[in-house]
Amino acid sequence: MNYRYLSLLLFLFIFTACSKNNTDNKIIPDEIITKNLTIFIVNDVHSQLNNFSKVKSIVDKEKSITNVIVASSGDLFSGSPVVDNYPEKGYPMIDVMNKIGFDIAVLGNHEFDYGEAILKDRMDQSNFYWVCANVDMGNTQVPEPWEYKTIRIDNLKVTFLGLVETDGKQDGIIPSTHPWKVQNFTFESPENIVAQYSNIKEQENSDLYIALSHLGFDKSWGFGDVQLAMQFPYFDLIIGGHSHSLINTTVNEIPIFQAGSYLNYLGKIVMTITDKYIESINYELINLNTISEYDSELKADIDEYNNLPYFDEVIGFSQIYHSQSQVGCFMTDALREQMNVDISFQNSGGVRSDLNQGDITKREIFEISPFNNGTIIYSMSVREIKDFLIGSGAGFYYSGVQIKQISNDIQIKDLLGNNLNDDTILSVGIIDYIPAVYDSYFPLTGNVQLLSDAETIISYLENINSQVNYPNCDNYFRYR
Repeated sequence: MNYRYLSLLLFLFIFTACSKNNTDNKIIPDEIITKNLTIFIVNDVHSQLNNFSKVKSIVDKEKSITNVIVASSGDLFSGSPVVDNYPEKGYPMIDVMNKIGFDIAVLGNHEFDYGEAILKDRMDQSNFYWVCANVDMGNTQVPEPWEYKTIRIDNLKVTFLGLVETDGKQDGIIPSTHPWKVQNFTFESPENIVAQYSNIKEQENSDLYIALSHLGFDKSWGFGDVQLAMQFPYFDLIIGGHSHSLINTTVNEIPIFQAGSYLNYLGKIVMTITDKYIESINYELINLNTISEYDSELKADIDEYNNLPYFDEVIGFSQIYHSQSQVGCFMTDALREQMNVDISFQNSGGVRSDLNQGDITKREIFEISPFNNGTIIYSMSVREIKDFLIGSGAGFYYSGVQIKQISNDIQIKDLLGNNLNDDTILSVGIIDYIPAVYDSYFPLTGNVQLLSDAETIISYLENINSQVNYPNCDNYFRYR
């Protein structure tokens, strides 16, 4: 009797225990882990090195407490003579980024400014991934970037799809760079290829799917990050560049971020991710110019790069502070007089800095005109010049003539106010970027000059006129 009683008690205990476990299994699902991630972002740095020692200090502190990814949204190059005229063009930027521990970068339009061979070397030297889905390097020796890349960090998988804008030429599909520098690459319009990557998050089994974009923020006339979010809502967030904007917004339930330009700011995205969805997200824009802490070793390296006395040689004097539009007037005068031509043009996007009052150094001229464009002289009729101004639809600074739109045509006069008829032949001095972009409006051949645009302006200041004073200049024309 006692044996049967004990057996019954044992049976009831086991049954009850098993029943409880079965019930718990039905009520409590598998453990869901919340994951933490910080992404630091920069965009449109344009060769500015100085604040990177502060970036390293900030990044290193964050890495000691959580998972960190450091990303660039493009345009690392073109903007500082220290980087752009270094014997290995662009290398100081790659060196500094490697030392900080960047993880990934999208190719921006200005990554192509130095040409194929230099881009190859810089990509080969990078300890981080390059992504761009809408470029094919073809038969060049430049490494193919990843279309998308998944970064594993601790227990997280984060996939980045790279995209670059292709608005560089009216009758072509290239980024906004010198067309002759990318003639051996093939680009596709980003809006035509994004749909191919709609299922990447599932394929990669990623926690996050991010568009690392160099498209620009919002283009009513084209395709930017806003249009990307509206038309292709596959992404958990979009990290953007190209438009030099401070962006912290949400479009179609997709967060979009951008961190200004010239390394004045560092973007910090802090997230918690649960079951492959963003549970919380916070964006902080860190003003690096107000930060005092820096990594001393990296600062020493940057100081060494900056120690180039050639760039600090004084070559002229600015009577007043000149805005970029006033600088455009100065540049076109300098090009026209140094090249000894009748008329000169400068695209507004080629004027990259203002000019402070006081001594002018070579460094400042290279900052104003950082792209190392060549210079060329054409013989063109007034009619051909008008056709160029009308057909391009772009805005240009100019020197040597007076230009005015009259109804649907253009009136061009000499500096004395005499009207120039359409058959008049003028010598036109210009940077070679302009005829490369608007090639259908220029002669097939021209007289190529020895000096680059910046070197031409430096020579003008050294040999023709060292004084710069343009308080009331309005030599800008755009056909409407």
